[in-house]
Amino acid sequence: MNTDIFKLIFQHDQRLDKLAERNTCDNPKEMESTLEDFMKPDPTYSKFYLTGTDLANERFGLNMLSAYEEVIGALETAFPDKSIFTQKAQFPSLRKAIQDLELGKVFILSDNEEINLDISTLHIDVNSNVGHLKEELKEALEAGQIVVYKEQAKDGFDLHIFSKKNVYREMFFPLQKLVPDHFRFFSINGKKFRSERHFYFETWTLDRPPHGFEEVHPETVL
Repeated sequence: MNTDIFKLIFQHDQRLDKLAERNTCDNPKEMESTLEDFMKPDPTYSKFYLTGTDLANERFGLNMLSAYEEVIGALETAFPDKSIFTQKAQFPSLRKAIQDLELGKVFILSDNEEINLDISTLHIDVNSNVGHLKEELKEALEAGQIVVYKEQAKDGFDLHIFSKKNVYREMFFPLQKLVPDHFRFFSINGKKFRSERHFYFETWTLDRPPHGFEEVHPETVL
């Protein structure tokens, strides 16, 4: 049985206003929502964490998979017509952008040939997480950009994707085509996580995954 594990961890319908700076209004009446405000749908975003495990050698990180190149190829299929920007340059391919990017840095997938965004404001250091950059990330998502972080993993790196549009389907089908030859694929509801132990579920309960951790097979349908 294949001992490589690929995990696509998703969280949908995250409220964009939760990415805004904390409200510092001193007047409680000004903070009360009107009925009109209440009836408006809240703008939302989705986030996706892509990681992998080489279970045979106990190595953790997306690039620890023997099929890492195929995973990147699947992502290029998922986002075929995007312009790719980093702080320093525009890249011809997603593969090249990931290869050249330092840990904690981001690249942008955009429908536009130019973007008016200071990408450097989105960077994090290796010991921080994306949650420290709420306002900057909110502005990028509101502008329709897809923000991709190259984040440190235990033994390599992972990818963390933020998008106002839910791009789960775009990624799911190209990645599903890699099953079962390249790895076992688990689609995981991030809201079901209870601990770091859950994150590494494949090391202790692979045959009976926690609730919300669904294995994807070639015949799996959405």
